[in-house]
Amino acid sequence: MDPSNPDLSCSEQAPGRPLGLPLSRRHALAAATGLAAAAVLPSAGTSRAAAATYPNPVIWQDFADIDIIRVGDTYYASASTMHYSPGAPVLRSYDLVNWEIAGHSVPVLDFGAKYDLNGARGYVRGIWASSLAYRPSNRTFYWLGQIDFARTYVYTATAVEGPWNRLTTISTPYYDAGLLVDSDDTLYVAYGNTTISVAQLSPDGRSQVRTQEVFRTPSSVGTLEGSRFYKINGQYYIFLTRPANGQYILKSSSGPFGPYTMRQVLLDLRGPIPGGGVPHQGGLVQTQSGAWYYMAFVDAYPGGRMPALAPVTWTSDGWPVVQLVNGAWGASYPSPVVPPPPRQVTPLTGVDTFDGTVLKPRWEWNHNPDNSKWSVNNGLTLGTATVTGDLYWARNTLTHRIQGPTSTATVQLDHSAMRDGDRAGLALLRDSSAWIGLKRDGGATRVVMVNGLTMDTNWNTTGTGTEAASAPASGGRIWLRATADIRPGSPRTGTFSYSTDGTTFTRLGPAASLGNDWRFFMGYRFALFNHATQALGGAVRVARFELSTP
Repeated sequence: MDPSNPDLSCSEQAPGRPLGLPLSRRHALAAATGLAAAAVLPSAGTSRAAAATYPNPVIWQDFADIDIIRVGDTYYASASTMHYSPGAPVLRSYDLVNWEIAGHSVPVLDFGAKYDLNGARGYVRGIWASSLAYRPSNRTFYWLGQIDFARTYVYTATAVEGPWNRLTTISTPYYDAGLLVDSDDTLYVAYGNTTISVAQLSPDGRSQVRTQEVFRTPSSVGTLEGSRFYKINGQYYIFLTRPANGQYILKSSSGPFGPYTMRQVLLDLRGPIPGGGVPHQGGLVQTQSGAWYYMAFVDAYPGGRMPALAPVTWTSDGWPVVQLVNGAWGASYPSPVVPPPPRQVTPLTGVDTFDGTVLKPRWEWNHNPDNSKWSVNNGLTLGTATVTGDLYWARNTLTHRIQGPTSTATVQLDHSAMRDGDRAGLALLRDSSAWIGLKRDGGATRVVMVNGLTMDTNWNTTGTGTEAASAPASGGRIWLRATADIRPGSPRTGTFSYSTDGTTFTRLGPAASLGNDWRFFMGYRFALFNHATQALGGAVRVARFELSTP
């Protein structure tokens, strides 16, 4: 990646044009792929591109409220993480289809005691729809987002892996913000719910110079939010979602403060996940060859919100049109034509042996961890950090996204250092949870399956779990396994098993029903935990974690 490359998605761009592909061949390609003739990618001019397709969703994991940019030959995306820490993951790709997690823009949720599970809890708060941008003038990435409707935070880094540092806080809470680095290097923020405003930041990005309402959503449309801000071919665009079934765009020819006119981009469009929702709330990005794409998310509970990608063309008067397959967001499209990647990205599935001394960016804690109670040193050690009978209050619960549509997590666990009253294991974690793991009481250790951990819609605990099955656990090592079926409309079940040799697994307990209420927003995750019910001091060691698909 060359951060100094002026070919950047965050500065002024021009809609892509067909790259010399004759009209007859474009129509033939459309027929072969099921696209309408107008839906052909502007850059789909080679037989290699015509033969290659990608499936949707491009990421079968929970990454919502996508903001997407390109810097040189590399694509980056940011997503919401609510109460998980570190927050605001940065994904990286070289082809818009294969993605890896490169880092997190918000290293710690240091926004109050509730994010430490200290007297209060931050469930469904924290990192909501926020913005990622790159500023060529200082070769710096910017993340901007509001927290708790109180104020806006800005973090910066010269590489997405970090270190990310807080640049400033701004007293105006920019709700669902979109950050634009204009072609003259001025920083603007579009934000708001129904009433959309634009703020101009100071040249150093540390303060607000002005803010102004630029658009009020007609009552016939309802709610618009989720701003993404662009300058394309001299026009200013604010890309907005109507949750959870529409996408609209505002356009101004008179500068960032408008006036703006509105056009519907999509409404009640069939999505690419059977049983899932309408693709919406994402961002636009232009490839090196001039083609445009829209990455949105699809509501697909119980797993969460999954990114899907579709090509975009432009009308002669400068409005984007999502290209459809048989009247729907395509389950597949011709692959973007991009340069060969410099390397293969790190898969989102596979084995982690916790090599080295730091966690890989695939992991996020449920709220901030107590860093004195865990370590990585060619294995993960989780010491008990909380005395509680409620997993939702337990600190140092480490989470991993589930791979859809179905996947299995397998953990090798050394439990020889557990103490009486300790509870450790592998959970399917959400507002309704279940787990398989170990209970140590009276000097004896049992492997158990527990279900019925629940929260109400205010995210207060209503059930701490019921033991549904158990078996003796001898020795000091065990393998725990959880399988999750997160297909929308399916039975949505989680099942659990264990092994004493890592080869032969025994099913334990009934299937757990995975809840799909959208109001928790985040999808189910696999979660590693160890908490005390009597006194601190115990520990478990995770030697291996594997996320696999059928």
